[in-house]
Amino acid sequence: MTDIHRFDVLIIGSGLAGLTAALNLAPTHRVAVITKRALLDGSSNWAQGGIAAVLAEGDSYASHVDDTLVAGAGLCDLEATQFTVENAPAAINWLQELGVPFTTEHGELHLTREGGHSHRRIVHAADATGAAVQATLVERVRHTPNITVFEHHMLVDLITDRQLPEGTATDRRCFGAYVLDTEQDEVMTFSAAHTVLATGGAGKVYLYTTNPDTATGDGIAAAWRAGCQVGNMEFIQFHPTCLYHPHAKSYLITEAVRGEGGLLKLPPHLGGHRFMPDHDPRAELAPRDVVARAIDFEMKKHGLDCVHLDISHQSPEFLHEHFPNILARCAELGIDITREPIPVVPAAHYTCGGVVTDLNGRTEVAGLYAVGETTCTGLHGANRLASNSLVECMVFAQAAVAAIRQAPGAQAPALPLWDDSRVTDADEMVVISHNWDELRRFMWDYVGIVRTNKRLERAAHRITLLQREIHEFYASFHVTRDLLELRNLVQVADLIVMSAMLRRESRGLHYSLDYPELLPEAKPTILVPPAR
Repeated sequence: MTDIHRFDVLIIGSGLAGLTAALNLAPTHRVAVITKRALLDGSSNWAQGGIAAVLAEGDSYASHVDDTLVAGAGLCDLEATQFTVENAPAAINWLQELGVPFTTEHGELHLTREGGHSHRRIVHAADATGAAVQATLVERVRHTPNITVFEHHMLVDLITDRQLPEGTATDRRCFGAYVLDTEQDEVMTFSAAHTVLATGGAGKVYLYTTNPDTATGDGIAAAWRAGCQVGNMEFIQFHPTCLYHPHAKSYLITEAVRGEGGLLKLPPHLGGHRFMPDHDPRAELAPRDVVARAIDFEMKKHGLDCVHLDISHQSPEFLHEHFPNILARCAELGIDITREPIPVVPAAHYTCGGVVTDLNGRTEVAGLYAVGETTCTGLHGANRLASNSLVECMVFAQAAVAAIRQAPGAQAPALPLWDDSRVTDADEMVVISHNWDELRRFMWDYVGIVRTNKRLERAAHRITLLQREIHEFYASFHVTRDLLELRNLVQVADLIVMSAMLRRESRGLHYSLDYPELLPEAKPTILVPPAR
């Protein structure tokens, strides 16, 4: 067992939210960045579309706020929405100053438009914005002296007053975390006055997702175990257009394809009918939940494996300039998007709910902050507006930084080291892989785009059985990344199902056949962890 690693701030996660916090804290604090794989393996690196900010003539903060509120189906927190929108342009300026190579036109930032937006306000780097942003930030982080990066390290649990001997601490406070070094196979103890969760979402709880393998809800589950409230977990955004191909792992086809004129059609044997105008007057530019449900409806109605997204009416030059990565990936699979449509299906894409925070990223546990997709800030409401997520990462990371700078440095008590003296190596790892597969499959079948009471009850029953098995496994065997991820995914699945069962209406991303109507008053779903 190694010594305790002591830092001023412990940041768990290396996406846009985590790295924004790290770079802004480095001048004044000693920072540790924990990431369970390599620095570039998170969801931010996969983001294609862009970052929403009011920069165009004729656009306004009020318009961006209004578009966000409409998409959020009455559940957005107005204060959080205004705070994000008003700080978005400064966040873009910060990225420009760091040297992010955004796409320009005539010397100005090129702004595209995406579903749900009333103006062109999406700043982008061709069709790989996240990759361009993350590459720039990672380069800065690696050359910033006050930041120490721990790759291939995974959060096991937060260290709070609950882990300390009785009488050591009285208030609810986070003192750091236990972290598994997956290469050395040992659990390390990190001590910090401030801990920031920036672990992303939980897309891997579903069978089909656009998320990377790292999106297992680690921060949400750990915060819940530490005593934090969790909000709006029933609102899982399914991206309407994920590439459908037997030899391709889920590959996202950005909203911007529809923003630039892409049309959704039935396959040729059904006449190639353009179906979105049948479902919503905004057609292809309707918010994601409307488009995803429309595609789901058409696929079930006609017994289809996929539908078609056609952008071939745009010139090859336009497609090469705006969507070079999508064009190249499709070409690898024998699909020429300049001449034929792209086969697409919906897939779990974004976790709109998460750890409840205030406008400074603070949770209910002192010394513990959360930023990015891990959180429920109130910005997204019942449905995230396209390209609002990356800007939320930066705005709330910078707000958390300001709060940390102003907070008095707490003296850390003596932290107990991780004790694995009473556990053994697992003899049957197949149990983990089987449970992982079962979980993702029944979540897709029972807690997907369209839900019913009966399906939710079936899911809840299976989750209870899985939790019992995993608890026994966790108590008896050495921890591994697979075991920790499964433990977190089952916890997150439980939070999603509990939240869905409490919402007796259809609103935004939560659609129930048993409660198809909208209730007159919009209320968030806030889950409070049991007292220990």
